[in-house]
Amino acid sequence: MQNFGNIMKQAKKMQEQIGQLQQELEMKTIEAQAGGGMVRVVVDGKFKIVSIKIEKEAVNPEDIEMLQDLISAAVNEGIRKAQEMASAEMAKITGGLGIPGM
Repeated sequence: MQNFGNIMKQAKKMQEQIGQLQQELEMKTIEAQAGGGMVRVVVDGKFKIVSIKIEKEAVNPEDIEMLQDLISAAVNEGIRKAQEMASAEMAKITGGLGIPGM
C-alpha cells in the first residue's frame, strides 16, 4: 500500500509538470521556411501558427500554385518541428516511460 501512495504522489507531480510544460510550450516558437526562405512560418509549441512572412519575389500572379505549395511546405515543416520540440520536452518529464501520447 505504501508503494501505491508513492506512485500516486509521483503521478500527481508528473501531472503538474505536464501542465506547466503545456503553458511553457505556448511561449516557445520555432521557424520553418520553404523556397530558400521565400516563405517563413513561425509555429508555437502548441502547433499554432504565430506568423507567416512571404517575400515579394514569391508572389507571382501567374503561378499561384507555387506560392500555395511553398506555404504548405513551410507550415508542414513548422508543425513537424514543433511536434519534435514538444515530444523532446515531454520526454524530459516522462523519462521514457512509454506512456502513449507523451
